Amino acid sequence: MTASITPERPSATEGQRSRPLIVTEDEALLDDLLRLCAAAGAEPEVAHGALTRRGSWEAAPLILVGDDSAARLTGRARRQGVLLIGRDLDDHGIWRRAVALGADNVAFLPDAETWLVDRIADVAEGVGRQALTVGVIGGRGGAGASTLACALAVTAARSGRRTMLIDADPLGGGLDVLLGGEGAQGLRWPAFAESRGRVAGSALEESLPELHALRVLSWDRGDSVVIPASAMRAVLAAARRRGGVVVVDLPRRVDDAAAEALSQIDLGLLVVPAELRAVAAAHRVASTVGMVLRDLRAVVRGPCGPELGDEEIAELLGLPLAGQLPPEPGLADAFEGGEPPGGSPRGPLGRFCAEFWARALADEGGVTA
Repeated sequence: MTASITPERPSATEGQRSRPLIVTEDEALLDDLLRLCAAAGAEPEVAHGALTRRGSWEAAPLILVGDDSAARLTGRARRQGVLLIGRDLDDHGIWRRAVALGADNVAFLPDAETWLVDRIADVAEGVGRQALTVGVIGGRGGAGASTLACALAVTAARSGRRTMLIDADPLGGGLDVLLGGEGAQGLRWPAFAESRGRVAGSALEESLPELHALRVLSWDRGDSVVIPASAMRAVLAAARRRGGVVVVDLPRRVDDAAAEALSQIDLGLLVVPAELRAVAAAHRVASTVGMVLRDLRAVVRGPCGPELGDEEIAELLGLPLAGQLPPEPGLADAFEGGEPPGGSPRGPLGRFCAEFWARALADEGGVTA
């Protein structure tokens, strides 16, 4: 029996690409806000103290009001998405003006520039529901975690969902190889190693190799195996903002970058072969990963013997059971023939993944088994 898969993740109304509104007569502040909008990839509408276009207050997805214009706008219809922008941290009166305006928050420049760019960029990208993000990790070496991660991504893409596969294991050999696309054009991890702050989700998606109808961020064949936590944070956040599903192949050793990846995952799958030694190794992995990842489930890779069944293994690990993965004898031959893991929807791996996504994507959110 499989446990219900109910990952908790942020939800949002479907975003639309639209222009933020700036309201100020302060030329210096306007210059700063235009600069921040440009950094976020947004082209704003500007009202110099008065709203020149009818309905602009109601229609704008985000409104940046200079403190110089707050008094003039007090009394307008209250709505979400209004930010009051000031400069003087010692001006406590700005909070009263924010309440009178109905602003969601107050941002002080230059201190809040990074935060404000993120808010503007969300509008520019039309951020809606974030991707359901599933991490796969092996209970021991050779458990089959990378194979399952690829199969999950291939299955999700085959159903028509926007899918991104991220290889977070620098010592795993590269998921592009497993998908038969090591020569495919597109960026690999080293190109993102110096990423800081925000990475545009659309730019990330368009820059990656496309294999089997999904986008893949893998490793190149170079010697670099270190990705800073800041780069992992920026890239994974960008991938999630694109919506659909994101599958992450995780390393068993939790360094700073892996911990960052774990913090952004909705549901983790720990792949455990049905062997006593594998269970012992997986227990150590589960203990470490469980300190960061709240929702970790066991996937037992069969065949299971009468003495050690899938439910017993999950119980020994202290984890809910996500399912038993039956053996697929022809997997190696299929790979040699150019078929990726999960490429056959009728094979055991393809069926397992299809059933997993049917539960995990029920009602576009969390799920019932």
